[in-house]
Amino acid sequence: MPVIKVRENEPFDVALRRFKRSCEKAGVLAEVRRREFYENRLPNVNALKLLL
Repeated sequence: MPVIKVRENEPFDVALRRFKRSCEKAGVLAEVRRREFYENRLPNVNALKLLL
C-alpha cells in the first residue's frame, strides 16, 4: 500500500495527487479491477442442478 508523508505547508490537493500517482505506479487500482469479479472455481450448487 503506497504511503506518502504530507510535507509542511503542502496543500491537500497536491498531497492527494501525489498519493494517486504512487497508487498508480504500484498498480493498486489495476489489482482491484482484476480481483473485482473473482469467481470461485469450485462447482456451484445451482450450476450442478442445471446440469442434471
